[in-house]
Amino acid sequence: MLPLIVIAGPTCVGKSQTAIALARQIGGEIVSADSMQVYRGMDIGTAKLPEYMRKGIPHHLIDVADPKEDYSVARFTEDAVKAVESIFSRGHVPIVVGGSGFYIDALLYKQPETEPGTDPDLKYELRIRAADGELEEMYHELERLDPAYAASIHPNNRVRIIRALEYTITTGKTYSEYAGKRSSAKPRYKHRFFVLDDDRKSLYRRIDERVDSMIESGLKDEVKRLIKKGVSRDSVSMQGVGYRQMFDHIIEDMPLDEAVASIKTETRHIAKRQITWLRHVDGAEWIDISALGRDPELVANHIRSML
Repeated sequence: MLPLIVIAGPTCVGKSQTAIALARQIGGEIVSADSMQVYRGMDIGTAKLPEYMRKGIPHHLIDVADPKEDYSVARFTEDAVKAVESIFSRGHVPIVVGGSGFYIDALLYKQPETEPGTDPDLKYELRIRAADGELEEMYHELERLDPAYAASIHPNNRVRIIRALEYTITTGKTYSEYAGKRSSAKPRYKHRFFVLDDDRKSLYRRIDERVDSMIESGLKDEVKRLIKKGVSRDSVSMQGVGYRQMFDHIIEDMPLDEAVASIKTETRHIAKRQITWLRHVDGAEWIDISALGRDPELVANHIRSML
């Protein structure tokens, strides 16, 4: 029986289509480790593949949460473990595709029953500060206390900024040090970890093309529907790149060209952070997709030959 397989890499590198091609070859099912694709009604801005492009391959952990919810890493881990166990029980191969390094790490490695460095009163205080518009200041605090972890997350990632400050202030140690120890925890599953990589010029070109396609496909209307349903600006779901900018375009009158430029720039930054995280994954097997013509079928064939 093949082990659990992870297909990771920066955004726009072709993970989803490669995973589908591989799943068709080896009898796999896909478990999404994308922190935004969990939300229903957020399709265009998260680049969810429509059903017809999934080619009959079961996909798990997509559209499992309301965008007004805060979908936590703890909930993801619980849902993902159930999905993986269910896939194995059918004699199929789980193919984890992401996405969020935090989610992948939480699924692959068993964590302590109790999370260290917690303080409910401090956490409440930090949440109040964030709600009062101090998130940027809190991010700068994190940069001073733990520059390594601050560099690995988005400045608007309220949940992770609060958690990192809570841990660092409570323990006097950096959260990046703790996160590193999490990865050395006992693996939950035997797995193979593949990273798809490409030259930056090609990657950034595809990012720009994807953003342009999202705008043409109706991202603005998608965000309008979310606002009409009561999804607020400070919701976790609305912190996703693309959604935050379109919200500001619709509500705060940010010029559309400025919003689009911001989406492209921030998406490139996300890709850089993903690559930085992946470089620290022990045992990761890197694949240069340019050497395989950037063809998902050929990349999948190559991965299969390595199993």
